[in-house]
Order: sequence, then structure tokens, then C-alpha cells
Amino acid sequence: MSSILGAGSQLSRGEVRFVTRRTALTIAIAAAAGTSLLALALGVVVGMHLPGREPANVGVHPANRVEHDYAIDQLGKLNASMAQIEPRIERLTSQVGTLRDFEARLKTPRAAAGVPASSTEQGTADADGEGGPSLPPRPCVEVTAQARSHDAAATQQQLDCINATLSALEHEANVHEVAFSAFPGRMPADGARFGSPFGNRFDPFTHRLSFHPGVDLVAPSGTAILAAAGGRVIFAGVKNGYGNAVEIDHGNGLITRYGHASRILVHEGDLVLPRQHVADVGSTGRSTGPHLHFEVLVNGAPVDPTAYLALFSGTHHD
Repeated sequence: MSSILGAGSQLSRGEVRFVTRRTALTIAIAAAAGTSLLALALGVVVGMHLPGREPANVGVHPANRVEHDYAIDQLGKLNASMAQIEPRIERLTSQVGTLRDFEARLKTPRAAAGVPASSTEQGTADADGEGGPSLPPRPCVEVTAQARSHDAAATQQQLDCINATLSALEHEANVHEVAFSAFPGRMPADGARFGSPFGNRFDPFTHRLSFHPGVDLVAPSGTAILAAAGGRVIFAGVKNGYGNAVEIDHGNGLITRYGHASRILVHEGDLVLPRQHVADVGSTGRSTGPHLHFEVLVNGAPVDPTAYLALFSGTHHD
């Protein structure tokens, strides 16, 4: 892959990678080409083995009837293969569309203090050993081109090639889908309004200048607190200053923290999905009223959560 979008170089050095525009375009083109090839291949077989309106069983040699029945059976198998592949292409196209939309937002400059908007080339840490010459992908139509054959066996070879290509593309898209699901940018409390921002502020209790390591999202007590991304719960309980709190590890050094909850619904070790209900808004701990204190930590250091939330603003991404 020619480039990797690092959320860490873009968003306080988080190390989440996403599908690049080139990869997404390659997947989309391959999916579209696969659909066309399937229709063409199946059409050729239909044209060869179901040629016309010849009267059934009139002067048909038994050997020809056996061949004809065999062709019909093969055609049924090809049709079944195509029926399985088409939904995969549709799902892959939809998946790539979501990833491309998010990738475009990652590359859109946003007004967030201390957050560079440009991407950086990165390698993939701890990757398995891979290599070989860099060659363009081989079209599946070339698999049987030299044989000059358009029978069912040749068409099946092309379908097998498409199936293998789709599997490779699906695997690549799924890798990026996992990273996308673990990106903590989803609003953790629907309908909440922004209160105290990230950074230095006057403490509501001491009235002295102090550092606020997250953002306050004001909402009525009992409002659902939703996981900003998928991950594993690493803390669920009472935390000094935060009252009832939940912490979720999203991997790649990214952790989100949810404070002042009135009720906690998850336990340490639980795996949670993006926007899963993990707690309820409250005013426990060091709090002046019902709200959610939301933090994003990168390698243990708090960063401005609004830079992450801005990437999902105006959209709904489960």
C-alpha cells in the first residue's frame, strides 16, 4: 500500500490506519469489473448451451441429450456461484464507500489547535513478512484467454479467479474497517451540548486556573453514554475526581474515559461495539450538575476530544 493515513500524525499521534484513496478506488473498480465479467461469462455459457427453440426430444441422439443435461447442470452451478458473488460485491462497494467518505474527512483541514491536518507516510508495525515484485493485478479474463474456450469449465475458472480476488479485497477492506470502528470520534451522548472545553479553565470549585483534560457534554441525568468507538473496557467503577467512570481501550494507544456517570452498564474486560450503551449521564464525583466528562488519551496523554468528534459531526456512523 502506497500510503497509510495515521491518526496519530493527524490527531495527536494516534496510530490508526485507514484505507487510502488509491486502495479504495482499486477495490471499487475491481468490484465493478467483477460484476461485468460475471454477466458476460454467464451470458456466453447460456448462449452456447441454450441456443434456441429446438423441439424437445425430437431426433436427439442420447449422447447429445446427456451432453445437454450436463451443460444445464453446469449452468446451474455457475448461476449459483454468481448468486453468491454478487452480494459480496455489493457489500464491498458499500464498505469502501464508507471508508472513502471517512478518509476524505481525515484529509480535510479542520480548525483544531495543535492538530496537523496533513498525512504522513507510515509503515505497518509488526507486520508479517511479505514481499515480491510489484506487478499490476491480473484481469480474470486472462485466466482462460490462451485456451480460447468459452465452455462451462473455462467460465468456472474465471469465477474462481473473481472469488479469490474478492476474498483478497474483502480482507483488505475488513482490516481498515476494524481500524475505522476503533476510531473514537462518535458522539458519546446524543443531544448533549458542549460545556466546559478542553484546556486551561477556571476550576468551578476553587475558581483558580486549572487544566481540564477533556470536554464536558451537558445532558439530563440518565441520558445514555455511548462508546465513542469499539474496544475493551479496562476500567469500570469509582475513580477519584470522576465519580463513576468507564475507560475503554481502542488499541494503538487510544483510550477514552467517561466520567460522572449515574450508572455503569459494563464491566472490566467487556468488549464493546461503537455507540454501545455503556453508562448513564449523572453528577457523581467532582461535578456541579449532570453532564458527561469525556476524554481521549493518546499513549496516556490527554488530547482535545473535539478534534476527533469533528470528524463524525453531521453524520451517523455506527
